[in-house]
Amino acid sequence: MKKDADQKLAVVFKEQKCWMIEPLAQRMKYSVPSVRRFLAETGYYSSFTHNGRWYTLASIPRFGNDGLWFHKEIGFSRTGSLTHTLISLVEHSAAGMSADQLGEKLRCRCHAVLVQLYRKGRLQRQKHGRSYVYLAADEQTASAQCRVMQKPCAPRLPAEIAVLVLAEFIRTPEAGFRQLAKAISRRTGMRIEGEQIRVLFEQHGLKKTA
Repeated sequence: MKKDADQKLAVVFKEQKCWMIEPLAQRMKYSVPSVRRFLAETGYYSSFTHNGRWYTLASIPRFGNDGLWFHKEIGFSRTGSLTHTLISLVEHSAAGMSADQLGEKLRCRCHAVLVQLYRKGRLQRQKHGRSYVYLAADEQTASAQCRVMQKPCAPRLPAEIAVLVLAEFIRTPEAGFRQLAKAISRRTGMRIEGEQIRVLFEQHGLKKTA
């Protein structure tokens, strides 16, 4: 039975990468509880968008460095639900993240969930300009995020310079932010700071040791 179910799951998810549970059960000609059991046995992700109503097999997503994968407008996260995804993104951010920043990254509105996480003590927040920046619940992590947040903001790199930085990083992945900045400065004649490159990496969800 399990082998037959695994084969049917492979076939239907080859037809399309994401399914809602009722159409999936109809397509497989099994009951919804049976399909849920098959998915659990095989391994799956449910979407953090659309109230978790979309499913995909665990073998399908190709998650980025930020742990996210999108199929059209449907979002999946390595950490699972929207709640867990928000906490993970905030905890791993250098300077915390605002609701607008998180909404842009996740392609969905998340302000109400962030407020609930703050009220439950699962995230902290601090007023920064006209909006709140959400910080990790852990005091040590939040303190480090506050220190970075309070530093003067480095100007964002123009798109054409950002492309050069990413290309240089691909060629020399062992280079630090300062080394990348020096290399691009030499090539372009522009003064590039390591902090600008760190911000660029943060924007693109790239991980690198300074």
